[in-house]
Amino acid sequence: MAAQREWFEKDYYQVLGVSSTATDKEITRAYRKLAKQYHPDANPGSEERFKEISAAYDVLGDAARRKEYDEVRRLGPMAGGFGGGFGSPGGTTFKVEDLGDLSSIFGGIFGGRSPKRRARGAQRGADVETELHLSFADAVHGATAQVFVPEDVRCHTCNGSGAAPGTSTHTCPRCNGKGTLDDNQGLFSLSTICPVCNGRGTVVDVPCPTCHGTGTERRNRVVKVRVPAGVENGQRIRVKGRGAPGQGTAPAGDLYVVVSVGTDPRFGRRGRNLTVSVPVTFPEAALGTTVTVPTLDGPVTVRVPAGTAPGTHLRVKGRGVSAGSGKNAAKAGDLLVRVEVVVPKSLTDEQRAALERLAATLEPGPREQVEA
Repeated sequence: MAAQREWFEKDYYQVLGVSSTATDKEITRAYRKLAKQYHPDANPGSEERFKEISAAYDVLGDAARRKEYDEVRRLGPMAGGFGGGFGSPGGTTFKVEDLGDLSSIFGGIFGGRSPKRRARGAQRGADVETELHLSFADAVHGATAQVFVPEDVRCHTCNGSGAAPGTSTHTCPRCNGKGTLDDNQGLFSLSTICPVCNGRGTVVDVPCPTCHGTGTERRNRVVKVRVPAGVENGQRIRVKGRGAPGQGTAPAGDLYVVVSVGTDPRFGRRGRNLTVSVPVTFPEAALGTTVTVPTLDGPVTVRVPAGTAPGTHLRVKGRGVSAGSGKNAAKAGDLLVRVEVVVPKSLTDEQRAALERLAATLEPGPREQVEA
């Protein structure tokens, strides 16, 4: 019943830095922030902290498990009264199934299943989060990319034993290989993790130089991710079942890929709309003209009406970003063309004279309201 014992011992709300009344969105936002901060790729040496954060979110991020967790925490003092209970020091566990028919009373706390079945059942793997950097074009059109997910695998040097090559492990003399120490007290059975072998059941005399006796090492697993067309910067893509492996036959967690989209020298983006700036001269803005502007599918011609003011946006419908593909594809956005009037920094004598003649013909008073 290690999962429930941990629920008594650890305040998952405190791990994520939120209150017990936090909303689902607040919990998810806190998890994303911490997972990014303590991800082993970005912060080497933070593997344990990252696992702790993932374990907390694995419970609080699921509405049903969060309700179960809150109920278990609420009944902590009551359960603790039975010979040390779930939350007693030293990792002591209380086996409710030994109460016979009374186990059904406590079984409701754990989703209608008896603690014995829960202990023997496998636990779902934790969700994992990683980051993917995409070019502007790949984000717009969609792509298949690879991400590297760090995970603990069996050590290749010692094959998982934890012992250095040429040496071996031996059965723990304290627990006789069980990994736990049991103390039967009539109806109640108390169990603690063996302090000598830390629950492994075996003792390593000479630790493996690669894994330092843990039996596991850190490696990167390659996962292919299908990025849909129109993905935006900061968007999260869920890859089901590609997170941390579950215990025994339990399913793996999910992989969440946070997309970081690069910039483009020509285009900006506002949702599904693209933006582009086009320079025109003062005579072109005043008299009107046609300009050629780039789009994702090649250049198009845009009419600039006479008298167009600087900063005006001209809309080209359907030349923006489409999201998704096939039947699920969303209608493409528009291309917003911003007109930028170019003011020359230097003039020839002929140009200056021409502008002075133009100025003499213009009616005064464009700043009357400002100067009044």
